[in-house]
Amino acid sequence: MLTPLLAPLLSAALALQAGPAAPAPLSQENRALLRCAVAFAMVSGGQASGDAQALKWPQLGTRGREFFVRAMAQLMDATGRDRAAISALANSEAQTLSTNDEVGKIMPSCLLMLEASGV
Repeated sequence: MLTPLLAPLLSAALALQAGPAAPAPLSQENRALLRCAVAFAMVSGGQASGDAQALKWPQLGTRGREFFVRAMAQLMDATGRDRAAISALANSEAQTLSTNDEVGKIMPSCLLMLEASGV
Protein backbone atom coordinates (compact mmCIF):
# COMPACT_ATOMS: atom_id res chain seq x y z
CA MET A 1 0.00 0.00 0.00
CA LEU A 2 1.27 3.48 -0.89
CA THR A 3 1.61 5.97 1.86
CA PRO A 4 -0.40 9.17 1.38
CA LEU A 5 2.84 11.08 0.76
CA LEU A 6 4.11 8.76 -1.99
CA ALA A 7 0.92 8.63 -4.05
CA PRO A 8 1.13 12.25 -5.32
CA LEU A 9 4.84 11.87 -6.06
CA LEU A 10 4.26 8.70 -8.07
CA SER A 11 1.43 10.37 -9.95
CA ALA A 12 3.65 13.36 -10.79
CA ALA A 13 6.49 11.11 -11.94
CA LEU A 14 4.17 9.16 -14.22
CA ALA A 15 2.82 12.40 -15.71
CA LEU A 16 6.36 13.62 -16.45
CA GLN A 17 7.30 10.29 -17.98
CA ALA A 18 4.34 10.46 -20.36
CA GLY A 19 5.70 13.67 -21.86
CA PRO A 20 3.82 16.76 -22.95
CA ALA A 21 0.34 16.33 -24.30
CA ALA A 22 -0.29 17.17 -27.92
CA PRO A 23 -1.93 20.57 -28.29
CA ALA A 24 -5.64 20.54 -28.87
CA PRO A 25 -6.83 21.21 -32.42
CA LEU A 26 -7.78 24.78 -33.21
CA SER A 27 -11.37 25.81 -32.70
CA GLN A 28 -13.30 26.93 -35.76
CA GLU A 29 -12.96 30.54 -34.61
CA ASN A 30 -9.20 30.23 -34.10
CA ARG A 31 -8.82 28.50 -37.46
CA ALA A 32 -10.61 31.39 -39.19
CA LEU A 33 -8.45 33.88 -37.31
CA LEU A 34 -5.30 32.07 -38.43
CA ARG A 35 -6.43 31.83 -42.06
CA CYS A 36 -7.31 35.51 -42.28
CA ALA A 37 -4.17 36.70 -40.52
CA VAL A 38 -2.05 34.67 -42.92
CA ALA A 39 -4.07 35.84 -45.93
CA PHE A 40 -3.53 39.46 -44.85
CA ALA A 41 0.20 38.86 -44.53
CA MET A 42 0.32 37.29 -47.97
CA VAL A 43 -1.69 40.08 -49.61
CA SER A 44 0.26 42.79 -47.79
CA GLY A 45 3.52 41.24 -48.97
CA GLY A 46 2.18 41.03 -52.50
CA GLN A 47 1.08 44.65 -52.38
CA ALA A 48 4.51 45.75 -51.19
CA SER A 49 6.12 43.95 -54.13
CA GLY A 50 3.61 45.29 -56.68
CA ASP A 51 1.76 42.03 -57.35
CA ALA A 52 -1.27 42.81 -59.53
CA GLN A 53 -3.53 40.27 -57.78
CA ALA A 54 -2.70 41.68 -54.35
CA LEU A 55 -3.22 45.25 -55.49
CA LYS A 56 -6.87 44.44 -56.26
CA TRP A 57 -7.56 44.40 -52.50
CA PRO A 58 -7.63 47.38 -50.14
CA GLN A 59 -4.19 48.36 -48.85
CA LEU A 60 -3.37 46.15 -45.88
CA GLY A 61 0.05 47.45 -44.85
CA THR A 62 -0.34 48.73 -41.30
CA ARG A 63 -3.79 47.29 -40.55
CA GLY A 64 -2.89 43.88 -41.95
CA ARG A 65 0.32 43.70 -39.92
CA GLU A 66 -1.46 44.79 -36.75
CA PHE A 67 -4.21 42.21 -37.29
CA PHE A 68 -1.58 39.53 -37.86
CA VAL A 69 0.35 40.39 -34.68
CA ARG A 70 -2.80 40.51 -32.56
CA ALA A 71 -4.11 37.27 -34.07
CA MET A 72 -0.88 35.39 -33.38
CA ALA A 73 -0.86 36.63 -29.77
CA GLN A 74 -4.51 35.66 -29.37
CA LEU A 75 -3.80 32.19 -30.76
CA MET A 76 -0.88 31.74 -28.37
CA ASP A 77 -3.09 32.73 -25.44
CA ALA A 78 -6.07 30.63 -26.54
CA THR A 79 -4.15 27.46 -27.37
CA GLY A 80 -1.17 27.53 -25.03
CA ARG A 81 1.18 27.06 -27.97
CA ASP A 82 4.50 28.90 -28.01
CA ARG A 83 5.72 31.30 -30.67
CA ALA A 84 7.49 28.56 -32.63
CA ALA A 85 4.36 26.40 -32.75
CA ILE A 86 2.17 29.31 -33.86
CA SER A 87 4.76 30.26 -36.48
CA ALA A 88 4.72 26.69 -37.79
CA LEU A 89 0.91 26.82 -38.01
CA ALA A 90 1.08 30.13 -39.88
CA ASN A 91 3.68 28.79 -42.32
CA SER A 92 1.61 25.67 -42.94
CA GLU A 93 -1.49 27.77 -43.51
CA ALA A 94 0.37 30.03 -45.95
CA GLN A 95 1.49 26.97 -47.89
CA THR A 96 -2.07 25.62 -48.01
CA LEU A 97 -3.56 28.96 -49.09
CA SER A 98 -0.92 29.35 -51.78
CA THR A 99 -1.09 25.78 -53.07
CA ASN A 100 -4.88 25.78 -53.27
CA ASP A 101 -5.08 29.37 -54.56
CA GLU A 102 -7.56 30.23 -51.80
CA VAL A 103 -6.52 33.74 -50.78
CA GLY A 104 -8.90 35.41 -53.22
CA LYS A 105 -11.73 33.16 -52.11
CA ILE A 106 -11.43 34.00 -48.42
CA MET A 107 -10.45 37.68 -48.61
CA PRO A 108 -14.03 39.05 -48.70
CA SER A 109 -14.93 37.35 -45.42
CA CYS A 110 -11.51 38.17 -43.96
CA LEU A 111 -12.00 41.85 -44.76
CA LEU A 112 -15.26 41.70 -42.81
CA MET A 113 -13.33 40.17 -39.90
CA LEU A 114 -10.76 42.96 -40.17
CA GLU A 115 -13.48 45.61 -40.01
CA ALA A 116 -15.14 43.92 -37.04
CA SER A 117 -11.80 43.75 -35.21
CA GLY A 118 -11.49 47.51 -35.02
CA VAL A 119 -7.88 47.42 -36.18
